[in-house]
Amino acid sequence: MSASEILAQSLESDPVEALRDALSDILAGLIAAGCGPHHLQGMVWETDRPEAFHLSRHTVELAYREVFAGFRPPIELRPKAEPGLTIRARHAEAQPLPDVAVDGYTLRELGRQYSPRLQADMKALFRQWSRDGAAFRSCYAGLDLAYGPGRFETLDLYRPAGSARAPIFVFIHGGYWQASDKLQHAQFAKGLLDAGYAVAMPNYGLAPETPLEASLAQTVAALNFLVKEADSLGLDPEQLHVSGHSAGGHLAAMALGAEDAPPIASALLLSGLYDLKPLGHLPLGRLLGLDDAARATRLSPIARPRPKAARIALAVGDGESDAFKAQSAALAAAWHAPTPLICPGHHFSMLEGLNRGALLELALKTAEG
Repeated sequence: MSASEILAQSLESDPVEALRDALSDILAGLIAAGCGPHHLQGMVWETDRPEAFHLSRHTVELAYREVFAGFRPPIELRPKAEPGLTIRARHAEAQPLPDVAVDGYTLRELGRQYSPRLQADMKALFRQWSRDGAAFRSCYAGLDLAYGPGRFETLDLYRPAGSARAPIFVFIHGGYWQASDKLQHAQFAKGLLDAGYAVAMPNYGLAPETPLEASLAQTVAALNFLVKEADSLGLDPEQLHVSGHSAGGHLAAMALGAEDAPPIASALLLSGLYDLKPLGHLPLGRLLGLDDAARATRLSPIARPRPKAARIALAVGDGESDAFKAQSAALAAAWHAPTPLICPGHHFSMLEGLNRGALLELALKTAEG
């Protein structure tokens, strides 16, 4: 199989911004060649500040994942005299896709249906979310707590003023289990915080280095930590409410049925992935090991009984793909939950509704019963 090379450069002084620029150009080159991240074979990063771009840095790793998620070919970091960042990426040539239909879609269309990043300028979105998260944290003092010993086993806790025993609203971020961070979602805590809820935002280990089963175990560990430490943190452990977006919606739904999870009063599931079997036909799913149909079924909330105790609500954006809308509708039907709320916005912008409007109202109504 022959290989081609794509060249990208950035003169941005900030390593995160430089990576966003250069890697986004690499992705654009891949798409123009009819390829995707799974075609990457290797990269060379050349910079006058190699230490600033080292992948062991958390911010650098997250910036990489913003563009290519868990697809990571061998990366060689080389010093150079000239300022700026130059990236050379080798990739395999695209091959014809098999003539296979999954849920009525060709493989190409299935990939589009399960690619919410096509709905937004992701570089601009992550840049804005990072800025908004930083601005929120500068105004609302939060606690950065470790719920376990692992690198990603931390959560941010924001507590409402004047409450000695606040109900807990846990929000689990998305990113196809492979990308993003609690810091980029802090701004979506404001609506619940103003309504008197303590808002916890846990991180979890990112795939494929962390299997989905481990990410689920970490999510449950974060919930147990909040309940165990409720008295010392000024929380009401009997009022534990869980929410999650996209991959976080999947983790939240799975946590509802986990045997070792604490009692959960309600769940708000936002544009989640509840039947993982279709993903096994895509490069993304193969990276995550979901081409093992039995494993994909075990990890699918829709294959599990409805959790008995929790009140459950679902929501999707009106600009979502048909497949994402179908995922929420199917889980609502299987779990005898209300029809999903259709919110303004696409897969990502729908989260703005957590701070105002019908989605915030649904969160409060579901939590308060």
